[in-house]
Amino acid sequence: MIWTYKQQDFTEDMIGDAYGYVYCITNLDNGKKYIGKKFFSKSGYKQKNGKRKKVRKPSDWLTYWGSNKRLQEDIRNNGEEKFTREILHLCKSRSECSYLELKEQMDNRVLESDRWYNDWIMVRVRKDHILSKSSTNTYNESSQ
Repeated sequence: MIWTYKQQDFTEDMIGDAYGYVYCITNLDNGKKYIGKKFFSKSGYKQKNGKRKKVRKPSDWLTYWGSNKRLQEDIRNNGEEKFTREILHLCKSRSECSYLELKEQMDNRVLESDRWYNDWIMVRVRKDHILSKSSTNTYNESSQ
C-alpha cells in the first residue's frame, strides 16, 4: 500500500528537502482515522577509521503503519487493503512535524471521539524552531 499526497501516489523522489511528514491513516470499513508524524530518516552510527560516527539513515517510512496498537491490530486483522495512508503535510524540520501533527490533532479533536485511533497527544515545540526552519509558515500567516 502506497502513501498519497495531494491525491497522487507519493514516491521517494518527491521527498526533496523535507525532513518528515504528518499523515492520516483511514480504516475504509468504519471510517476510523489516525493522525501521526513520521520522519524520512533516523539517526544511526557508522564505523569509519575505527571511530563511531553519527549519521542519518533512511527510516521505514515506506512500510510504516503508525504506532497505535489498536490501529496496528486492525490492520493485521483486516488487511492493509482496507486502509488508506495520506500525507497531509511535508515538513522541513522535526519541530514543524510536531507542530503540524498537534495542530491536525487539535483541529480534529481526536481525543474527544471514538472515530479516532489516537489515544494521547504529546509534543514539545518552540516557536523559534518553527519560524526559523519553515519556508512556508502558512499556518502562522493565516492567523494574521
